[in-house]
Amino acid sequence: MKGFDPKFRDLPDYILGITKEIWEDRNIQAIAKYYAKDGPVRSPASLVVGNSNVIAATMATLAEFPDRKLLGEDVIWSGDEDAGFLSSHRILSTATHLGDGAYGPATGKTLRYRIIADCACRENQVYDEWLIRDQGAIVRQMGTDPKQYAADRIGEEGGPDKAAPAFTPAMDVAGGYTGHGNDNQHGRAYADILTAIMDADLATIERSYDRACQLEHPGGVTGHGGDAADRFWLGLRSAFPSAKFEVHHQIGRDDADMPPRAALRWSLHGRHDGWGSFGPPTGAEVYVMGISHAEFGPWGLRREWVLFDETAIWKQILMQTG
Repeated sequence: MKGFDPKFRDLPDYILGITKEIWEDRNIQAIAKYYAKDGPVRSPASLVVGNSNVIAATMATLAEFPDRKLLGEDVIWSGDEDAGFLSSHRILSTATHLGDGAYGPATGKTLRYRIIADCACRENQVYDEWLIRDQGAIVRQMGTDPKQYAADRIGEEGGPDKAAPAFTPAMDVAGGYTGHGNDNQHGRAYADILTAIMDADLATIERSYDRACQLEHPGGVTGHGGDAADRFWLGLRSAFPSAKFEVHHQIGRDDADMPPRAALRWSLHGRHDGWGSFGPPTGAEVYVMGISHAEFGPWGLRREWVLFDETAIWKQILMQTG
């Protein structure tokens, strides 16, 4: 790959390699080499700009979870060495809460949760990133729930008037990546499925999902079959029935030794004006950042991974409603 260290044979090897080098091999300073100096990292909870801030956040996380491992389940990617690459990296993370930090005093609790990071890369550096961590799974394993965690954070940060806001497009900065993925059939198929669901065509689940599908959803929830898919997507959409759904990035891939698969980055932006997964409607304006991966088989969508941050959604609701 042009401009990349020759020790990396392809983009997945680069993404998996630098992740291990930084987190598990403890070469945190390598972030200064592998991340652009002024690149933005967006998460549902915040916007971080600059590799020095990424280094600080990484050290703080490792101080709290010193045995953290990041097991790369898949890298679904698009682009080329001339235009640049976009990797959607799905991670299963294990960690033990051994230090005091953002999640409170050390509890010794062992955690298991997923992250998906969409990283734009060129010439050996990540220069633009969108990252979603399954905060719902983390806080539940720590002994609380996403709504209470969000309320506690607001209190710790000085109340609704002073607390740090969750990420919204209004605070975004240009990072340099303007691509939208590729035109592979599997990315198109998955985008069509989610768009239909968000347009209230829930019958598309029966048409498009394998009856034996396995579903990995926010909160560390595993489900199986079309009924579980229906409950999950209906619960989300019915909470924000008038919100605008938009697919921002789509990738489909056909790779040797892998099933056909897709990665989407999407959003719901609008009012919390319905009953659903987030309680009674409040009218709060909410931005939901989502990333999803899917694998397809002979009978349709057979495995799905969806991430959004429940705590960031609750924080937006609570900061506006008290």
